[in-house]
Amino acid sequence: MELYFLLLLFVIMIAALGSGFPVAFALPGAAIITIALATVFGWLFFDDVTVFFAQDGPIQWLSAGVTNFRGVYWEVERDTLIAIPLFIFMGIMLQRSRIAEDLLVTMAKLFGPVPGGLGISVVLVGALLAATTGIVGATVVAMGLISLPAMMRNKYSPSLASGTICASGTLGQIIPPSIVLIILADQLSSASDQASSARKALYKHATGEVSMPSSLDVLSTSAGDMFLGAFLPGLVLVGLYLAYILIAAILRPSTAPAVPNEGGFDKSFAVQVFFSLVPPLVLIFVVLGSIVAGVATVNQAGAIGAAGATIMAGYRLYEGRKNAFHPAILAISSLVIIGFMTSMYDLNVRNLHVTGNQIPVAITAVAVTAFMVAMFWSGFRTLKTDDTLKGVMLETAKTTSMVFIILLGAAMLTAAFRGFGGEEFVKHFLTGLPGGFWTQFFVVMLVIFLLGFFLDFIEIAVVVVPIVAPILLADPGANVTAVWLGVMIGVNMQTSFLTPPFGFALFYLRGVASKAISTLSIYRGVIPFIGLQLFALVIVGSFPQLVNYLPNRFYLSSYNAPPPVNPKLEACVEEYLAEELIAQRPMLEVAIAEFETANFSGLPKKIADGLKDVPADARASFDRLADVEAEFEGLAATEVTYASMHAGVRTLERQIRLIEGEAKEISKQIRRLDDADEIAVLEAKLEVFDGEIAALRNQIPAEWADAQDAYQAQLKSLSKAQRKYRNTLDDGYQPVRDLIAVVSEADGLAAFEPRLAEVLAELAGQSDEDAAVTIKAFEGEMKTVAGINPVKSMMSKARRDLAKGKTEKGRDKLSQVSAIMADEIAWRQAAQDSVMPALIAYRDAAAMTIGLRSQSRLPDDIVPRISSCKAKHRDISLRF
Repeated sequence: MELYFLLLLFVIMIAALGSGFPVAFALPGAAIITIALATVFGWLFFDDVTVFFAQDGPIQWLSAGVTNFRGVYWEVERDTLIAIPLFIFMGIMLQRSRIAEDLLVTMAKLFGPVPGGLGISVVLVGALLAATTGIVGATVVAMGLISLPAMMRNKYSPSLASGTICASGTLGQIIPPSIVLIILADQLSSASDQASSARKALYKHATGEVSMPSSLDVLSTSAGDMFLGAFLPGLVLVGLYLAYILIAAILRPSTAPAVPNEGGFDKSFAVQVFFSLVPPLVLIFVVLGSIVAGVATVNQAGAIGAAGATIMAGYRLYEGRKNAFHPAILAISSLVIIGFMTSMYDLNVRNLHVTGNQIPVAITAVAVTAFMVAMFWSGFRTLKTDDTLKGVMLETAKTTSMVFIILLGAAMLTAAFRGFGGEEFVKHFLTGLPGGFWTQFFVVMLVIFLLGFFLDFIEIAVVVVPIVAPILLADPGANVTAVWLGVMIGVNMQTSFLTPPFGFALFYLRGVASKAISTLSIYRGVIPFIGLQLFALVIVGSFPQLVNYLPNRFYLSSYNAPPPVNPKLEACVEEYLAEELIAQRPMLEVAIAEFETANFSGLPKKIADGLKDVPADARASFDRLADVEAEFEGLAATEVTYASMHAGVRTLERQIRLIEGEAKEISKQIRRLDDADEIAVLEAKLEVFDGEIAALRNQIPAEWADAQDAYQAQLKSLSKAQRKYRNTLDDGYQPVRDLIAVVSEADGLAAFEPRLAEVLAELAGQSDEDAAVTIKAFEGEMKTVAGINPVKSMMSKARRDLAKGKTEKGRDKLSQVSAIMADEIAWRQAAQDSVMPALIAYRDAAAMTIGLRSQSRLPDDIVPRISSCKAKHRDISLRF
């Protein structure tokens, strides 16, 4: 029965939207009205307010809606949304300050002489504005007012001109920084958590194990990842647009003729190109580069963009005046000084008593003050010139409010949708489709494409994505990443701005285009670009590396990159190692043989013994690798039988669980009923369910259990071989690496020796109680000295003896400290000449192969290889 109210929920929502009721109130209003009606009907006809809910009752689901409502602005983890008003401010400021107009005019002159040049310039400017403003309406209107008349004067085809402007204006939805990508990142982050829980439950059903390996988990996303992931697909779209316009101009010159630059390409034009192109490009580089380099979060990058746009507007609005560039010059100079001081000196004011960098800190403070002056100066100019700042702030507030109030309304709608079992209904519908993930994905993409005819991108992102994304992300067969799914949805949603009859870009252009251009011409013009967007969707779907490579590349190159032993990297790292170990075996054999000839007799016995097994372990790594490869071959042979039955059996098991769930709900209803006839009817249903479950279980092949046991046994055998292989690699390298670190501590210990002697002399004149206190304080000081553990250990033992009143034992131990320190320094210094060359030679020879797992992070030269490997989607369905 709850499905009727689910249908009613959508009828009310669609009716409200169709009547022109504000989206922000239509979404939560539909949810509250439907929940209220379900409650009233349940109370009137069944005396149970929860009867029409899939689970729980109206109070719980209204509370869940309020919780979702609050989560949009209250949860610390969702701070990415703060970037939305900052990027909106940046875009509107650049548009209001006429920087976008300068770009259009300059690029039109630059590319006009090329066939289709005006169209090409519109696409390139659309891409640049997308990377700086991301505001579709402002971009389409600006290009419609400036470029469209010029294109018409030069006899461009009306449909080609209007289609080019509409399509180029929508690039702001996929080229970062994009509001769509930020919203999608927020929604997909929550969806990834749900998908992870679903995948863990699926793993438990399949294997009976509670803990799922992290390498099988769902990969989440962030706004920064979405920006990086969308970058190459955005360039693909731009390339397709340019190719289409150029080909159309060549095949049909009359539709897009070349336009000569009447002013010529002289020095003044070069200056115009420089001042029109360079500032926006620098802003793009700073905003996106700060995110990519890990210097700034998305929120901080948004603040950088807003500040940069204000400074650019400050000189653009004063163009032609004597001091127009003074604030910009002051800002740039102060940033250069700040950057130089930051790179050259430690500017932490808490460390001034140690570093003594008072002068650099003072200079940096002056530079920061100068930058603030430049910001206020530029802001004052924008405020006084045509009330630009006021207009920008009002537009930013309006647009931000629209985005957030839709997010809040969608949070309430989602709670109602789940309350009526909509999420489970969609899940069962999609998972029941033949063809697996790709059929589900096609259906979802088709629905989003069709919804784009009627709904804005924000409604689609906040209503549809939370429902379907967890289902798609949880599928282990496709095992897609959240960033790939987000970019695919983003490219698809971009068509919502172009699809007739309600594409917003069409409305924007219709509002500024002359009456000579018919609405039908605009519709005809966008159809080829819609086709190009769908073609781009096919390209990105077929080559997920276009999306996944850059996020992986920059993450693995960042300062907080995981080490090679990270479980999520192991598969790709070991794939690389398998090739490198075989290729470099002759060189490694030579290095191992040379290591065996080294003389380690001068080392302490315990340390020398730790090196004895290194050559044997290093050589054994080749045999362990062969064992792993043999286990993989065995697994492949076992998979043939197991895989032939796996999908069918898992489908039957899923149907059984579904029926068992329905039977469980009926059992709950029986416990609530008193009427014997109604109970009898429901018990009859239970018997039918039992029969259906038995029939489904009979369809499971008799050999399934044996095939599953054989596969799981082979997996365990492979896992065991991999553990031995990994341990052998580590044992063949880590002792050498650790000993190099220990020997390198000689100079540090020698420098600390006078301080130790000073403390020992002080202890000699103290009572036992005072000496114990002094040693305790000195132990904290020794923690900062590498390699001093033997000394520290002996002093700790002495402190405990002195604290217990064992004066003789304590003083005796203190008397040994100097000798221990001298011995530790002596053998290290001797080893630096006798042993260190052999250790370093072996370390350098084995670092990229046997010792790769022991590195603190991936070496830079193999990051591209591992990133490319990680960018592929791997089918892991047989593990579930």
